[in-house]
Amino acid sequence: MTSPLESPMAVTVRVPAKINLELFVGPRGEDGYHSLATVYQAVGIHDEVTAAYHNEWGCSVSGRDADRVPTDESNLALKAARTLAERTGGQDPVHLSIRKEIPVAGGMAGGSADAAAALLACDALWETGLSKDDLDEVAAEIGSDVPFLLHGGTAVGSGRGEVITAVLAKGTYHWVFVPSLDTGLSTPAVYRAFDERMAGMAIEDPTPSATLMSALRAGDPMALAPVLDNDLQPDAIALRPDIGEVIEAAMGFGALAAIVSGSGPTVAVLAESTEGAIDLAVSLTASGVAGDILRATGPVAGAHIIPTTRV
Repeated sequence: MTSPLESPMAVTVRVPAKINLELFVGPRGEDGYHSLATVYQAVGIHDEVTAAYHNEWGCSVSGRDADRVPTDESNLALKAARTLAERTGGQDPVHLSIRKEIPVAGGMAGGSADAAAALLACDALWETGLSKDDLDEVAAEIGSDVPFLLHGGTAVGSGRGEVITAVLAKGTYHWVFVPSLDTGLSTPAVYRAFDERMAGMAIEDPTPSATLMSALRAGDPMALAPVLDNDLQPDAIALRPDIGEVIEAAMGFGALAAIVSGSGPTVAVLAESTEGAIDLAVSLTASGVAGDILRATGPVAGAHIIPTTRV
């Protein structure tokens, strides 16, 4: 076990949000989870998590939506740190300082991103010596999206989304994001709505589409736009009709595509260029359909350590 006297540096990790370019939902297994075939892309909206030695376990949150993030044992980053400590034979307690930019409960994996960052930060702070595969295994135990946030870039997720395979992708994609105002959308509620809608229908095991893979290899946003797909989108819109209004408005303002990110409610809007993204953001804001707009490009790197100061 590493002593704080031997390793006095705090470790800060920067971690991106994700969107699902494609999300196909398969049958529900005996464990209660659906099999998935998804194509993740990491985008340039980031949280930062700093792990520092402390006399007791804990976390604090600042930044966007900070008041909506729990700081007790239900916090996913704190759970990740404790799980890693247990898996590596016990470690000194840490305090996690989380600075948020990723929307909370928005379908962009903010909680999973913080968990991935906490794993990487604590792994470095404690000098556990875990291999990349070992860290991926711990990440998968925490949540389905967590392994991808360690990897970043563009990748296929299978199983529950936790089995990651890198995708050959070219180019940079320009996104405008419209997070939900006031409230998020419960992932379990969206899946329940999906189950109700699909009741009695045969659901096959999902696979990524060849057309989307081809568009990514070409690096062409015009080719990518028509093949973006999300099986959960009808259910998210049924629960939150305002999502459909945002999608309709974005398309009316010239978006290449607009799709629900994950289980929602954030809408990811694809633009042709930086200028196109700016124009879309201005139009959506001026229309009143969206009061909160974020712009970012993708793909970007996954969780990575950034310089910090001594504490």
